[in-house]
Amino acid sequence: MKIWIDADACPRVIKEIVYRASARLRIPVCLVANSDLSRSHSPLISSVRVTDGDNAADDYIVEHAAPTDLVITADIPLAARIVARDGVAIDPRGDVYTEDNVGERLSTRDLLHELREAGLVQGGPGRLGMTDRQKFASALDRLLTRRMKGLR
Repeated sequence: MKIWIDADACPRVIKEIVYRASARLRIPVCLVANSDLSRSHSPLISSVRVTDGDNAADDYIVEHAAPTDLVITADIPLAARIVARDGVAIDPRGDVYTEDNVGERLSTRDLLHELREAGLVQGGPGRLGMTDRQKFASALDRLLTRRMKGLR
């Protein structure tokens, strides 16, 4: 099992939660981004810098993540691709993407994108708060425990 992080937009506090879980459970983590990433001092943490491109990081993760791995991303199209390949994805706010919810989330995302382009809606998600961090940490712990026991 490996944890993949879509790292370009992943908040630092979420990465730190993942790093602590990685150290505690001895699970490797790979950060994938279009930009340079700070180096970790743990041999369990690696990073991959992909070429510039709208979906280069997403494509790399989809190509390399196994169904037993966990992907952390706020990118709903990437999550949909992972779920379609029988993988597991979670967003930085602690919501787990599933076959039951990813299609609806993708439709909502597309609708909001269209509304933003038309000037009818402004902004995006709010700041990541303490409740979001706690929800993410709890969901991550549950998922990793289940994965380590061989459960979906």
